[in-house]
Amino acid sequence: MKYTTVIFDLDGTLLNTLEDLMDAVNYALEQFGYPQRTLEEIRTFVGNGVRKLMERSLPDGTQNVHFEEALAAFRAYYTEHCEDKTQAYDGVIELMERLKAEGCRLAIVSNKLDRAVKDLNQSYFKGMVQAALGDQEGIRRKPAPDMVENALAELNSSKSEAVYVGDSDVDIQTAANSGLPCISVSWGFRDAQFLRECGAAVIADTPQQVYDYICRGIL
Repeated sequence: MKYTTVIFDLDGTLLNTLEDLMDAVNYALEQFGYPQRTLEEIRTFVGNGVRKLMERSLPDGTQNVHFEEALAAFRAYYTEHCEDKTQAYDGVIELMERLKAEGCRLAIVSNKLDRAVKDLNQSYFKGMVQAALGDQEGIRRKPAPDMVENALAELNSSKSEAVYVGDSDVDIQTAANSGLPCISVSWGFRDAQFLRECGAAVIADTPQQVYDYICRGIL
């Protein structure tokens, strides 16, 4: 295999986390009497970390007098309920198992809370993913390359042997900023047309296609 290291985004790529994120947002909004957000609204709000998610969800964003309190409420609720409705996308577990069996080193990098990333990794990908990194103090969020570079260091891998897999414009930018080829997946929070408009060069419609692209090394 040309690529022996695969770095995955989490939300919308490996796991459908949207309903749990919506419930956490709406719990925080409810504490202060604000209107609830729909699943489709949340779909458009995610991708840049929980602070940006709450900024987009609250009336007046960061200028809202309750912003920090609502953000804290979201964090507390989501930490306890991040696995209530979350599920792996069809074929994803099998993809990870096949890549691991082929000798690939696997990592997850996500803008969601670091504790949630590590908990979800343990629940769904234990023994397969060697590095799982989320939002932490002192490390720039995606699309900055910091988390990707930290994951490569943790895996003792080089950029020349690595490929990035994600479902959003943020992931396309992250891969570019990190100097990695990118496989964009169309089953997540953004559709194929949106991904093409954002510059996606390679789009996979199924986990099998992701495997094929990685095996063939035609990125």
